[in-house]
Amino acid sequence: MKLEEAIVFVLASSGYGMRTEQIAREINKRGLLARRDGKPVDGKMIYAAIMAHPDTFCKNEGRIRLIM
Repeated sequence: MKLEEAIVFVLASSGYGMRTEQIAREINKRGLLARRDGKPVDGKMIYAAIMAHPDTFCKNEGRIRLIM
């Protein structure tokens, strides 16, 4: 699973917007993504992925949401 797909999965199942650290925590908790170096996903990675996909995600009031 790609990072963007994991973010979509977490946001779709949450039903509301989440902060980058919350998304990272859920991805790590659910084991949705394994990094090659074995480290957990962090908020910086989430933020970079969200900024790279403005057609999928929006940031509003410090929370990340899916664009429907």
